[in-house]
Amino acid sequence: MRKLLAGIVVACALAVGNSTPATAITGDYVEDFEHPFVGMVVFYDETGGFSHICSGSLLTPTVFLTAGHCTGGATTARVYFQQDAGVNYDPLTQIDPITGFPHTCADGTLGTQCATSDELYNFGFDDFAGFPNTRDAGIVVLAQPILLDEYGSLATAGSLDRLATARGQQSVTFTSSGYGVNEISPVHETFSAERLMAQSRLTNLKSALTGGFNLQTNGNGAGRGGTCLGDSGGPVFYGGFTSNNIVAVTSFGLAPWCRGTDFSYRTDTVAVIEWIKSVVGEDKFAQINFVEI
Repeated sequence: MRKLLAGIVVACALAVGNSTPATAITGDYVEDFEHPFVGMVVFYDETGGFSHICSGSLLTPTVFLTAGHCTGGATTARVYFQQDAGVNYDPLTQIDPITGFPHTCADGTLGTQCATSDELYNFGFDDFAGFPNTRDAGIVVLAQPILLDEYGSLATAGSLDRLATARGQQSVTFTSSGYGVNEISPVHETFSAERLMAQSRLTNLKSALTGGFNLQTNGNGAGRGGTCLGDSGGPVFYGGFTSNNIVAVTSFGLAPWCRGTDFSYRTDTVAVIEWIKSVVGEDKFAQINFVEI
């Protein structure tokens, strides 16, 4: 197991220093105006200082699904739902004057395009201690409800199980959405801080790296669309660009330069669904839409 884990590079939360935010969806990506409920979440430590960036999706006006390695260790959070949430970030002032990213919600956006939270939950992610069951799911409960025409839907428990043994299912399409790095190499990386999406194909659900807990996909096309730093916690949809049906959250990757081999933590399990219910309560849980795929 030690040798196996040595090859894993977490598609991790993006930590930004005092320069331009340097880490999204890579390769054959498109701008994502299809999923307004997908947001960029900024986490802060106990002093209120910036910690890291992830992605995630609203399941209800206040229940925001992300990765456990994103919520773990953080104290508070702020979520931006603009498609171009950090595009105008100024490295000199270290803020986007349009959205307030990453330090505040711009005037007029709190409760409409931006929300805060001091209620963060980690399903139990512990730095791959239980690999392949990484327990890499997280919930952020927003203090200000974001009212939208649509939210992400969760696939019912066991939705992906039939793909584990069925033949010919490598043709199944998945779509990832997030705000991470969109170009990366040993000497260069570009973080556009905008919501992008890319399609990928199923590789497997039953292997030493997946074990029925993780979904392994490979990017499509010459550009090998996939996920990268900052995409962690972003939704993986079953289907094409118009799908709202979430089956997993972006978790980790094997390639250090985000080459399109991605692993996401499945949310279509009884354990994850029951955990969400336990932390958000009966009333909020009843608002989540579940779909059979």
